[in-house]
Amino acid sequence: MNYIKVALGILIALSASRFIPHPPNFTSLLALSFYIPAFFGIKFIPIVILALFLTDIIIGFHSTMLFTFASVFAIGFLSKYLYQSVLIRLLGVFCGATIFYLLTNLGVWINGSYGYTLSGLVSCYILALPFFGNTLISTLLFSAIIETVNKLYGRTSIRLIK
Repeated sequence: MNYIKVALGILIALSASRFIPHPPNFTSLLALSFYIPAFFGIKFIPIVILALFLTDIIIGFHSTMLFTFASVFAIGFLSKYLYQSVLIRLLGVFCGATIFYLLTNLGVWINGSYGYTLSGLVSCYILALPFFGNTLISTLLFSAIIETVNKLYGRTSIRLIK
């Protein structure tokens, strides 16, 4: 039953940040992708991906969805190793935002948007930097909210991964 409650909470939190009007790449997705597996275990990674999929049914799919799903999986798996302290978790979410930037923009380049050249790859990453800024800011903001809520509830240990 707890699995279902957490799954519904993930869906609600992710849906709220994706359906409310926001700047591009400014959602709770990456923070949730990191913190849910860090707090509750990597068995919740599929729930985060499912929540992303369900919200995309309404928002619409795009050609780099597989790269987005792969980045969510990688970020969730990374959290297994970077959970020990607040500072390490914030480093983890920064790494997660970077993984998302690298993987999703690789997907944009592979889809042929910038030509299949080294110059096209570099252009793809350079032109995506403003989106990366939004990704970093939103991920750090939502991470700070999650850390604050975690601190308010007074949990001394968040290590729940089995």
